[in-house]
Amino acid sequence: MTTPVRPIVTLKLATSLDGKIALANGQSKWITGPDSRAEVHRLRAAHAAILTGVGTILADDPELTARTDPAPSDQPDLIVLDSTLRCPLNARIVETTDRRRVTIVNADTPAAPLDRDRVRAFVDKHVQMRRVAAVGGRPDLAAAMDDYASVMIEAGAQIAASALRSGLVDRIEWFRAPVILGGDGLSVLAGLGLESLARAPMFNRTAVTERGADIQESYQRVR
Repeated sequence: MTTPVRPIVTLKLATSLDGKIALANGQSKWITGPDSRAEVHRLRAAHAAILTGVGTILADDPELTARTDPAPSDQPDLIVLDSTLRCPLNARIVETTDRRRVTIVNADTPAAPLDRDRVRAFVDKHVQMRRVAAVGGRPDLAAAMDDYASVMIEAGAQIAASALRSGLVDRIEWFRAPVILGGDGLSVLAGLGLESLARAPMFNRTAVTERGADIQESYQRVR
């Protein structure tokens, strides 16, 4: 039996200098500048798929396509983790199914049955539905990404932390804006549950690039 190849996973982070992704009231557009956002589009185009969570869809209603000049020959597919099918039917991502595969992934848990009419409505809009094993009541990240050779994660603090805890992140592309949001801002990562420094994920910084007023830091996983 052939062992499946795990995708190369890039975690994209865009924060203030103090690692915040939004104000306490949720306001986040735009922390980073246009040069950083242009590079994010290039990074999207370089990956087979983008992974996000329904929380990001509800908060920002992003399209999560690669809007480069010239446009890429193929748009990255989109994976949305959404165990209870909270994604709005009129979300912008739903309107991109003519250009790429959009898949909503939910956890295979009997305690959270999906509304069949909503499932049918998404399928009618050419959104694919997929159930994967549950880990802590949430979709298993590795299973959600196993169809792809490369995936970029653009998600909130919980999914970013889960990917790091699971050892799935190979690279980090971190865009930092020259602004401080303070301790009441929303952190880029949720808790990792570490009990010793020896178990902390470690990365080597491989590049530092100026993006207008921002800084892009590139990291490669060590452990």
